[in-house]
Amino acid sequence: MKKVTVLKGRLLFLLGIALFAAACAPPAAELQWYRGSLHAHSYWSDGDDFPEMAVEWYKSHGYHFLALTDHDILAEGGKWVKVDELKGGMVSLEKYRQRFGADWIEERTVADTLQIRLKTFAEYRPLYEEEGRFILLVGEEISDGFEEIPIHINAYNIVELIPRQGGASVVETMRNNIRAVREQRQRTGQPMITHLNHPNWQRSVTAEELLEVPEMDFFEIYNGDDTYGDSLQTSQDRLWDIVLTKRLAEQKASPLYGIGVDDTHGYHEMSIDKSNPGRCWVMVQADRLTPEAVIAAMEAGDLYASTGVDLKAIRIEKDQFTVEIEGEEGVEYTTCFIGTRRGYDPGSEPVVDQDGQPLRLTRRYSPSIGEVLAEVKGTSAEYRFAGDEIYVRAKVISDKLMPNPCVEGEVEVAWTQPVVVAPAGK
Repeated sequence: MKKVTVLKGRLLFLLGIALFAAACAPPAAELQWYRGSLHAHSYWSDGDDFPEMAVEWYKSHGYHFLALTDHDILAEGGKWVKVDELKGGMVSLEKYRQRFGADWIEERTVADTLQIRLKTFAEYRPLYEEEGRFILLVGEEISDGFEEIPIHINAYNIVELIPRQGGASVVETMRNNIRAVREQRQRTGQPMITHLNHPNWQRSVTAEELLEVPEMDFFEIYNGDDTYGDSLQTSQDRLWDIVLTKRLAEQKASPLYGIGVDDTHGYHEMSIDKSNPGRCWVMVQADRLTPEAVIAAMEAGDLYASTGVDLKAIRIEKDQFTVEIEGEEGVEYTTCFIGTRRGYDPGSEPVVDQDGQPLRLTRRYSPSIGEVLAEVKGTSAEYRFAGDEIYVRAKVISDKLMPNPCVEGEVEVAWTQPVVVAPAGK
């Protein structure tokens, strides 16, 4: 009995210390939504503008963070570009001169050809970063492939260039490149993440191949290149549900998170057939605006993707999933709660050509995978868990047309991350 009394006293003493420390500690920073772009290009690879101009576009349009992810290169060292070979041509140079002037721009003429030196990340970063308002992440698009199949993976907050790793298959190529980034993260101690780019572009990655890469944490739910699929190729929305269902139910693995990107290449001509900025972004909820905080929030799933719909809140409670929408006057919203229930049909069949031969495409699965569990109209949508769901995600669809769509009739949408529902009794 005495021993119990002593233990109680010690616990009360420790509790008192903890309460005192909590009272003296500074208040926790309030969570905020930060808007970011994680896939954009400049003259360092195949974009049509100077990196400073690309950064300025995003900052001036209300973004809080940006990663320029040029192909297989970091913006460092000396790189001169020929003006007559620039994708943006003299139009981009004149805009650049007008904005920055002769004191900033370095020009030279070699063999009667005008050249411009591209500014490095270290040079242009101080022009734009502001504490709490805007930051830049070091980024790279690792543009690998297997045979004729492109396999592109974006890496963020890296310290050194990640060379293409290659592989003996699509799956091995993905895994090798992710491993290279993770090894750099472990070696340097700096937080880094990767995501799979445009799986539908040139039919690069199927759901079945992605299922063999459990270490892939993120993929592009929206990209201007073939996001929606066609009569043979599944949409990236559908691919997501297939992978989520089988990862969670059959592999007992972690969920795959979806992000939205522009994959910007063209800054001068806004057109349906151009890869323009401002079409899709991520909103990340973090307690501060730093690369470390943004990455930590993303890894925790505290983000959503949007092509124009703003969310006020996403609340996950014991028995309820709530989405609050920042409504726009005159716009109607429909929230689709999408998921898969236990007991779904796991069967599938291949997509075949006219001769009945299987094609290298995502297989056809039962509609019980990724079904619409509920639809709610308005700016506040609630879904009550039945308890038999494997996961539930929300897709908010507005009736407002996108101002600069990738396809005709495209409306503004937002995608939340999946909520993994605990099995009954847990």
